[in-house]
Amino acid sequence: MKYCKTCLQPDTRPNTKFFEDTICPACHYLLITKDINWQERFDIISAELKKNIVRKTRNNFFDCIIGVSGGKDSTRQALWVRDKLKLKPLLVCLSYPPEQVNRRGTENISNLINLGFDVIWSSLSPKTWKKALKEGFFRFSNWAKSTEIALFSCVPRIAIDYKIKLIFWGENPGLQVGDLATLGKNGFDGNNVINANTLAGGNINWLFETGIPKNKLSPYSYPSIKEFKKEKLQIIFIGWLFKDWSQNNNGLYSVLNGLLIRNNNKIEKSGDLIGISSLDEDWVSLNQVIKYYKYGFGRISDQVNEEIRLGKISRDEGISIIEKYDGKCDDKYIKSFCKYIEIPYNQFWENIYKSINKKLFYIEKGIIKPKFKVGIGIL
Repeated sequence: MKYCKTCLQPDTRPNTKFFEDTICPACHYLLITKDINWQERFDIISAELKKNIVRKTRNNFFDCIIGVSGGKDSTRQALWVRDKLKLKPLLVCLSYPPEQVNRRGTENISNLINLGFDVIWSSLSPKTWKKALKEGFFRFSNWAKSTEIALFSCVPRIAIDYKIKLIFWGENPGLQVGDLATLGKNGFDGNNVINANTLAGGNINWLFETGIPKNKLSPYSYPSIKEFKKEKLQIIFIGWLFKDWSQNNNGLYSVLNGLLIRNNNKIEKSGDLIGISSLDEDWVSLNQVIKYYKYGFGRISDQVNEEIRLGKISRDEGISIIEKYDGKCDDKYIKSFCKYIEIPYNQFWENIYKSINKKLFYIEKGIIKPKFKVGIGIL
């Protein structure tokens, strides 16, 4: 286990690879951006849209499609595409079932509608959703495996149905996070997002093994690269165009445009340093706990690393925050999750104990403890 010498990104992140000087891909990208002509990037995209994409691919009503949750990133994307690029986007939201989505999430989608956008709100079969979610938890200790596949898949699937060829995604995970498998032919090309750790190349064989009828799983099937070429779909990573793309900036911009965030955020309960992430539901917090036990970092680490890169906190300050809060969430979220998938509370932890990364953690009297020191590695 090695840490980036600039931030606190460990090399345990899936699909990542540090540079020879022990710098993670995200910090390396930040160094590059210091010399970027951002107006030139905007001009490149504008020319590309006019010449090769929108003119050839728009349907009669919409120029592009954007997947949204109603949160900070999708709100800023939608407004920027409409008001800066002067395109007419169709927004698509894959809704969580009633037991999972919270009121804040529904109100944030309503806010997008009130801002003047056309929104498709898609809901999948609740029984299939619940079974796939539960299978993901017990097979991979990742309840979100199936739901993230569905969230990723619904946008290009609806784009195909509506004959919309242009899709806007958020940040480039290869450049701005470090999932190098997603890198495309240039910085804004997102057509290789199918290779992200979440999508695993679009392989959903494990879902077919659950006994769920195949016709119920079509919404979980991400279009293949072959389908993308046939349908002439193009994903553009919009984060590539922003000099000030960050969680804080996206949150501030969106709050000023009606976004509701967590009030009285308590980091040790929400697992959210800033109170503006995953606003539409609360189980992501416990999934970030599971990620922490698998890879040695969770959402707090991701947020702290961004703060370090932006110069808002020092690396030493980041270490203290991560040691105090990473891998934490409110017990009530775990209990509500257990109630939803109909398992006792202790069975949740039994499954987690089986899946912890034993190279990084050990269990002592029922308590999971790290074998590593944040910022240093294995002790």
